[in-house]
Amino acid sequence: MSPLVRRLSVALLAGAALCAPVAWAQDVARIAFVNTDRLLREAAPAKAAQAKLEQEFSKREKEIDDASQALKNASDRFERESLTLSDGQRQARQRQLVDQDRELQRKRREFQEDLNARKQEELQQILDRANRIVRQLAEAEKYDAIFQEAVYINPRLDITDKVIKALNGGNGGK
Repeated sequence: MSPLVRRLSVALLAGAALCAPVAWAQDVARIAFVNTDRLLREAAPAKAAQAKLEQEFSKREKEIDDASQALKNASDRFERESLTLSDGQRQARQRQLVDQDRELQRKRREFQEDLNARKQEELQQILDRANRIVRQLAEAEKYDAIFQEAVYINPRLDITDKVIKALNGGNGGK
């Protein structure tokens, strides 16, 4: 191989090596992260949904608390009076207390199931809006991937504040 060809080959290889990082940098994926837990704690729609649920279920919760207190009072009264009651009266009151307790437990279960179902509905609406916002951000800012779950994330990749700001601003991806 002639010295000229050798120098040209070395120059071409050096030029290719210098251009490789530029070409590689253009292919680097742009990624971001959204902290869903934080979003559901801090976003105004999430706080509003929580307040709405509290208002919607407060009456039933109070009724259950009142029934629980009434059962406790009846149980305390039974314990105080049990020595003076006949066997028949004692058994009847015990059955009554057991029935009250069973009814209270049923109401608590129904309350919890209804509350959980409504929480899921509200949560899903917020997450749907947040996901629309995330897609809009991804398209507008040319992200290749936006993650919601990660073992570790560098804080500079976190766009949760942008999503919360968009959710709070009311332009929730509609």
